[in-house]
Amino acid sequence: MAWKRKPVPKSIYRRQLAARLKELQDESGKTLAEVGAIIEVNQGSLSRIMNGDRGTSPVLVKALLDCYGVTDPAVREDILDLVRADQAQRQKWWRKYSAVINTTQYGGYLELEQSATTLRSYEPQLVPGLLQTPEYARQVITAMRVDLDAKQIQDLVDVRMRRQSLLVREDAPKLWAVIDEAAFRRIESKPTVLKEQLLHLLDIEPRTNITLQLLPFDAGFHPGLYGSFMLMGFPEPNPDVVWVENLTNSVYFEGSDDVGRYTEVFDHLRATALGPPETRSRIKDMLEEL
Repeated sequence: MAWKRKPVPKSIYRRQLAARLKELQDESGKTLAEVGAIIEVNQGSLSRIMNGDRGTSPVLVKALLDCYGVTDPAVREDILDLVRADQAQRQKWWRKYSAVINTTQYGGYLELEQSATTLRSYEPQLVPGLLQTPEYARQVITAMRVDLDAKQIQDLVDVRMRRQSLLVREDAPKLWAVIDEAAFRRIESKPTVLKEQLLHLLDIEPRTNITLQLLPFDAGFHPGLYGSFMLMGFPEPNPDVVWVENLTNSVYFEGSDDVGRYTEVFDHLRATALGPPETRSRIKDMLEEL
């Protein structure tokens, strides 16, 4: 398994741009060294752009298109749109929270989450961050991040709430969340917080882009016992990504074997969990128990 530490994932637009530029270079028959000599850019910089490891500018891409002999205005504009979209995505709304985000290896995750078209989440202990209420989020962050002061905790709560706006965008991703029953039973000692969270889930569950399933205690042992994970899907030709977070680090990987294994586990979990209608009924039952 190829684990990548301190990840800085490529934006979805940068991946698409790299794929298009590689295709055009292959069609041109020119080597990277020849292209670099023509447009006067060193080969190392070009290689990083072609691999999607760094961003670029419309000026440089126009030079590349000229070098490759691309004259079709529609094709040129389509590729330049990818450059502009990547630049826009790099203007991150979470930059104002960079101090506290950096302490949680959060930035890389946000890069991917914002451009994903599908999100498949498994959580054995908590309600997923995208579905949490502000007070539930505050309780979780306060308990887990004993190293943070009140201002830093509030900043992370604000980030978590801001993230949720992607679920109501015009191009909102589809979220499929499998949540273990433990996520709800764990905070029964705080009935007000739990009630608010359960009501929130009932409120958002009917949305067409959200699917909720509860994994009951009586499901017994299952392959999700390794811990939580998020499977993120993107438009072709970009590979799916799995994100895993632990106490001191966050990692992502995109190898087909790794993604395939996690996909298999997720499919097992959703087949074992209660269906959406039964999940809604179970949440109502828990509300009546409070």
